[in-house]
This record gives sequence, C-alpha cells and structure tokens, in this order.
Amino acid sequence: MRFLFVSGGSAGAVFPITPLALAARNAGHEVIVGATENVMPLVAATGLPGAPITSRTMYDFMQRDRHGNPLEIPKDPHERNLFNGRGMARLALGSMEGLVPLVERWRPDVLVAGALSYAAPLVAHRFGLPWVRHALNMGEPSIIDLSAAAELAPELEEMGLPAIPDPDMYVEICPPGARRPDAGPAQFMGYVPFNTQRALEPWMYSRSGDRPRVLVSAGSRVTADYEADALSALVEKVAGLDVELLIAAPQEIADALGDLPENVRAGWLPLDVVLRTCDLLVHRAGGNTMLHAIVCGVPQLLIPAMPKQVGMSARLAEYGAAIMLTAGQDDSPENVAKMCRELLEDPSYKARTEELSREIAGLPTPHDVTVAIADMVRARGGM
Repeated sequence: MRFLFVSGGSAGAVFPITPLALAARNAGHEVIVGATENVMPLVAATGLPGAPITSRTMYDFMQRDRHGNPLEIPKDPHERNLFNGRGMARLALGSMEGLVPLVERWRPDVLVAGALSYAAPLVAHRFGLPWVRHALNMGEPSIIDLSAAAELAPELEEMGLPAIPDPDMYVEICPPGARRPDAGPAQFMGYVPFNTQRALEPWMYSRSGDRPRVLVSAGSRVTADYEADALSALVEKVAGLDVELLIAAPQEIADALGDLPENVRAGWLPLDVVLRTCDLLVHRAGGNTMLHAIVCGVPQLLIPAMPKQVGMSARLAEYGAAIMLTAGQDDSPENVAKMCRELLEDPSYKARTEELSREIAGLPTPHDVTVAIADMVRARGGM
C-alpha cells in the first residue's frame, strides 16, 4: 500500500508525523513525505524519501497575501490565530502545484497529513482518496481551521464543497487527560519523540553532581532574527538558580552566547536522550517539545510564544504538570526563578507529569495505527 504523508514547512510539522511514517514503511508499505522544499534536509534526516511540493517557504505564505502584498503579524491574540489559519491556507494553495502531479504520477492509496496541511483534504477530494488528519501537538485552536476555511472559500466553492472535507480518520497524539474538551472522536496514538541526532557525549545521557538539571529552549527555529532574544532572556532569568543549565539551540545561536560558566552547556541537543536526565524544562511552549517532556516525565515552565499555544499550555498547567506564565506580564526574572523553584521542589508536578507519561505509554503504537489505517483503506475499497 502507498502512504503519502503531507507535511508543512518546519521541524514542528515534520517530526510529529515521522514515527507513523517510519512505522508504515517498516510494515512494508511504500512511503513518500511531501513538504516544502526548504525542509527536505529534515525529511532526509529521518531516513524517509521526500518530495518537495513547493519551492516557497511556509513563512513566504504566512507573511504575504495571495497577491504578494506584505502582511504584518497582528498583536491581538484572536487576530493572530486568524492570521495563522489564513497563512496555512495559502501554503495549501501553493502546495497544490507540486502535490497534484505527485498524486497523479505516484497514485497513493491514502494521504496522511499534519493537522495544518490543508492541501491534503482538497487533493483527497479531487482524486477520491481516503485521508487521515494527524495531530501535531496537544491541540490547535479550532479558530485556525475556521480561518483557513474562510481563506479557501473560493476554491471550496469551485470544487462544490461547503467546507474543508472531514478526514476519514483523526490521529490524536495528545494524552486523553490533557485533551481539549471540545475535541471529537479520534484514533489515539502514543506520542513518540523524534528529533535529529548528533554524536552523543556522556553528559547527554548521564549526569553527575547533586544540582538539579534544567533545560531551556525556545524551539528548533531560533535564528538571529527569530526568537534569539527570547531565548537569551529565558537563559538570563534561569541562570541565577543553583542548577546545571542546558541550553537547547541551533549551534550557531549557541556559539553566539560566547563563553559560558562551568555549570552551563549549550548547543543542538538530542532532546529524546537529554530530557530524560533533566528535572525541569523551561521553554516557549512548542507543541512537539511539550509532548517530548511529558513522555520523559519532566515538569515544565511554559511561556507561550504564540496565542495558539496558550490553550494547550493552560490545560497542562490545570492538570498539575506545568506552570504557565504570560510573556510580558508575569514572566519577570524574579517570578520565573520563583516558579522554577516551585516546580523543582514540589513533587506533585513530577507525579502528575508521570501520570500523563504512563497514559501515553498505554496508547496504541504507530504500528497499531498503521494497521488501522490500512484496514480503513481496504474497507473503503482500496488495496
């Protein structure tokens, strides 16, 4: 059976779908991952074959309207979510020029798409294919889907569709205990951490000394122009604690930090290994990183970088596995340090995180879900 995975334009879109794509290939199915050209090196790093479906980047579509006019990122949280939905819809339209011929030539039996890859349902409808929507994190706000549908309204009308077609299956990777209250039926799958690797050093998989180990991250997309200041600010707020401090960042950003104290290490870290040695994660609430920490049983201090991350952060905090602070409001150096100490000293946060970790471990595996998808395709009259 042929599985075509459709992804977006960042590590946060590629890595969550990778475990299922690898499971499908390991089960003997043919697999191709379609995504923006700029993330093809990431796809190649997974060991999966990748096909570029647009030469433009996700940011090109986010930052310009259909006519190429530049757009400003809204400051209002609600408008920002609408902005994200419209941008991802434009990415879908731009991806059609590569995705349609890929489907015509390769003839997949099923499309599996990341939750914000809106090209997949349009192509699936056009070719009469089943499609599977794959969650990328603990749940995007539904307003993003509505905004995407509004942006795609002319195309949907032309196709005779009243709305974006519903998937034949929704793969949920959020543990049930922290799931969005309005989330619908789903095929659950245990989240499997995935990240690019590097040669391991002993300190990455073991630790010495009695000081707590705290990892700080602003995500994998940090550049000199994006989130670098936020990362530096986080590091400064945590640096005064009596801890061993790890800073996860692209190597060029880590190098720009200069000489570091003896208790600080920085660089591109294999989180699936390093997080298991940590006592606390302080980060900007990236969905992939958030689930990574839950699997590893690590409590979190969350300072969401975007409005769409607030809901999932709040749910994890309400569950008792994290504390959430709002950037620019209650994330002063004193308060960040105070919350870090609370998370390190109060064992209830780790206990609640481990509850969610056990919940994830008990969910169906990527292999189980591969079987379920293949069965669904056969039931629909496919292979």
